[in-house]
Amino acid sequence: MQTRYFLLILIAAAAVVFFAARLVGNDYVFFAGYTVLQFVVLATAWNILGGYTGYVNFGSAAFFALGAYSTVALHKFINMINIINSHFHGAIADVLHLIYPLSLIVIGGAVSGIVGLGTGYLTLRLRGAFFAIATLALAVVLQTLIVNWDYVGGSRGAYIIRPAEIAPIGPYIQYLFLLMLGLVVISLTIARGIERSQLGYGFATIRDDELAAEASGVPTLKLKLVATTISGALMGMAGAPFPYYIGYLQPSSAFGLEYAVNSIAMPMIGGTTSWVGPLIGAILLGSLQQLATVTISSAVNLLIVGLLLVGFVIIAPNGIVGLVQSALHKNKAGKK
Repeated sequence: MQTRYFLLILIAAAAVVFFAARLVGNDYVFFAGYTVLQFVVLATAWNILGGYTGYVNFGSAAFFALGAYSTVALHKFINMINIINSHFHGAIADVLHLIYPLSLIVIGGAVSGIVGLGTGYLTLRLRGAFFAIATLALAVVLQTLIVNWDYVGGSRGAYIIRPAEIAPIGPYIQYLFLLMLGLVVISLTIARGIERSQLGYGFATIRDDELAAEASGVPTLKLKLVATTISGALMGMAGAPFPYYIGYLQPSSAFGLEYAVNSIAMPMIGGTTSWVGPLIGAILLGSLQQLATVTISSAVNLLIVGLLLVGFVIIAPNGIVGLVQSALHKNKAGKK
């Protein structure tokens, strides 16, 4: 299937999801759905570097937080919401309220992508556990900088005022849900496009045997820098709308452990060799966590992640996609 047809199918599926959620008539569906979709983007972004290229990144929360705090910094610098409300009215104000978050997503993605490129240049000569530790150190360093940066609230945090409603969609949470649906479409299209391109084959050679790839003339450093940039940019784009979703952003929420853990666990549970693996893992794990949040407590979310991860490592080390592929292969072999 060509990429443009795949994109059209994703857009149609996103439209069905959005209108189905509106038919439910309960805004909690949008609040919970936003979180699940956010994890789809994060898991897909992580998989571009961790799954396709084989470099495990423990710094997902850092790139997510960079996108979120880019929004906070720009919001405080421009204070665009108040400018729009005080100087524009009617349809013009509605259009500006629609466009403004989109620009923040682009800027957040650019900031995180640049940091991803710089981080990759400094750390990608490391391999295995050394690279993973370096990405974890990046998250610690960035969190320390944010905590001590008073302009974005520092350790106190920062409030973000958002409109209650936005025409013609309605409640603002529905608009944020729609934005995240769009990011899911973009991230899945990019991931599938990479998987079926020469870039994806280059990533696979690095994952399988980097030394052999280098000996064969594959520009491994260049490819790894591309992977870190794309992965970081998508994570930053996922984090950019977060301040408007949560309303009050503080370092502990932006750099939350659940982002680092879930972005790794979801692709591993779904399967890391295909774009569909992170999608399945994020929907499964994200939905279970949202269900546990409303029925038990959000404190059990990481316990759910741990139990599922241990279970899948034992039962299906290649994830759900790998398990299905193995079953289909055995079925075909049995028929022969």
